[in-house]
Amino acid sequence: MTREPTPLLPQHAPLWRRLVAEFLGTGLLVAVVVGSGIAAHRLSPTDVGLQLLENSLTTALGLTVLILAFGSVSGAHFNPIVSAADWFIGRRDRTGLALPDLAAYVAAQIAGAIGGSVLANLMFEVPTKIATTHRDGAGRFLGEVVATAGLLILIFALARTHRAALAAPAVGAYIGAAYWFTSSTSFANPAVTIGRIFSDTFAGIAPASVPAFIGAQLLGAVVGVVIILVLFPTVGRSAGDVVIPSTLDNES
Repeated sequence: MTREPTPLLPQHAPLWRRLVAEFLGTGLLVAVVVGSGIAAHRLSPTDVGLQLLENSLTTALGLTVLILAFGSVSGAHFNPIVSAADWFIGRRDRTGLALPDLAAYVAAQIAGAIGGSVLANLMFEVPTKIATTHRDGAGRFLGEVVATAGLLILIFALARTHRAALAAPAVGAYIGAAYWFTSSTSFANPAVTIGRIFSDTFAGIAPASVPAFIGAQLLGAVVGVVIILVLFPTVGRSAGDVVIPSTLDNES
């Protein structure tokens, strides 16, 4: 009987370089979300539907570009939920993030998100203030569960079926669509949620609404991981390809 060969682990870039990519990618993502929200409010001040269309289209395109720009370095997680799922699903096969790397990724993502919000405020010359827009209600929280679960299912399904090359446009399209089909406008990302506290604009969220949003995102992550493991029992072998493979040479 021949034994199946042990899969080769990908050669990742050094951790510090991956953290820089996660910081910049998450920061620029929040700058896209907040900046396009400010621009949309100024361009279409009396039409909320048009504001959301402008905001969602810009976010979808911007996220696609950012995944392509930084994915080969860090995998382009830009999201603590994605990083946590990558660690959990890949831990047995040693293909996902190591636990210390997960903690570092989350810290870089949150710091980047806050910086991105401040950057957007500076570009549009609005003061950096704590947001006052309350986003409450059971329907919105359910929307975050759905948005987060769907995002994880999409990402890991693409990785497991060797279609990670499609992740950039697919994830961008999903988030753009989820702006509209979820009642919460699909934050689906604790780092982005925290970052949006620091801009009292169209895209902001009041601190009082954040714990419930993040709780819903965590619940969505659990639902998403369960569905992923049911549909793709061997998905752990592909955790290293999330969101897209980060296989730059381990150069110093």
